Amino acid sequence: MIHPTAIVDPAARLADDVEVGAYTIIGPDVEIGTGTRVGPHVVIEGHTRIGCDNQIFQFCSIGAVPQDKKFAGEPTRLEIGDRNTIREYCSFNLGTAQDGGLTRVGSDNWIMAYVHVAHDCIVGDHTIFANNATLAGHVTVGDWAILGGFTGVHQFGRVGAHAFCGVGTVLLQDLPPYVTVAGNPAAPRGINAEGLKRRGFEAGEIAAIKRAYRSLYRSGLGLDEACEKIAEIAREHESVRLFADFIAVRNRGIVR
Repeated sequence: MIHPTAIVDPAARLADDVEVGAYTIIGPDVEIGTGTRVGPHVVIEGHTRIGCDNQIFQFCSIGAVPQDKKFAGEPTRLEIGDRNTIREYCSFNLGTAQDGGLTRVGSDNWIMAYVHVAHDCIVGDHTIFANNATLAGHVTVGDWAILGGFTGVHQFGRVGAHAFCGVGTVLLQDLPPYVTVAGNPAAPRGINAEGLKRRGFEAGEIAAIKRAYRSLYRSGLGLDEACEKIAEIAREHESVRLFADFIAVRNRGIVR
């Protein structure tokens, strides 16, 4: 299952059925779970743990040191969950000691070519990153979020669950759950209604999310007043609670 031209450090821990392609290099502190396939010309290094049934295509760089001038060789980590597809030329970096020391990518994600996940990013499950989507350091991306091609997310930014970024979006502030944005800088374009329908959200819940969206973006209310209004809606609709809790945290400001 390991190509004879691959270089796998004897200290690396690979499940018996892991496939490793030609000219791939795997370092000593790497752990890879069962069913994972690693293509040719991939470099996996650092303290990196990769789960089960992932497919990593050729020319990826996984677990390299952070692109952070403060990094001084601390033993930070990268964790990747299960059943992810990681296409060509992606780069995922280790975390830094200035944060939690961990970069984490969840499970069931579809990561297209040339995606960069920088140090200390936390990516949830079931996300889609189209070609050339880029996360700066310390970014958090919620479950089911979709980043269109050439989307860029500013450091320390947050992308809420079920949010949608159109192609070429530049996201300089936090993007609440369910909201669709596009442009440079990002501007709100409504909620991701079609995505919510596909994921089984009931019509009543989608209507409540639309009410929350209108309170934030269409009512003319200030942010504090809008938060109070959305909190009222959230008391009757659990799905809106995710929205309300997100905008209550003023991390980098909210896209408006």
